[in-house]
Amino acid sequence: MINYQDVILFILSKANQKVYSTFKARLQPYGLTPMQALVLHALYEEEGLSAGELGKRLVLDSATLSGVLERMEENDWVVRNTLKEDKRVMTIQLTDKARQYRNKFLKETEELNNEVLSIFNKEERLLFVRMLKDFRK
Repeated sequence: MINYQDVILFILSKANQKVYSTFKARLQPYGLTPMQALVLHALYEEEGLSAGELGKRLVLDSATLSGVLERMEENDWVVRNTLKEDKRVMTIQLTDKARQYRNKFLKETEELNNEVLSIFNKEERLLFVRMLKDFRK
């Protein structure tokens, strides 16, 4: 019989809790949740994405993303605009505040990633990340 500690659900959920709490604590000074930080990262890579495209990239349903964007807009991280050509399409733009924090925020996130993965050597890190990405498919 398999021990509960060896059940993949348990292992992944405990790993997720550790990573999530590490990111949450370090993002608190910015007033951002880990999910909001991921939205910023996606927009730093390509600003002006439609809400639909952003949802696809982050694998979020529209209701979840809408709530995240609403809170980010309230806290002056993003602005949602509708296209003149098609009022149904909403694009997401970064605010000056978000642009101002870009370099600091990206550097801190890279440091967080390295901190979380610091228990692995370089080869193990690459393998671990690749395995998680493969598992996601």
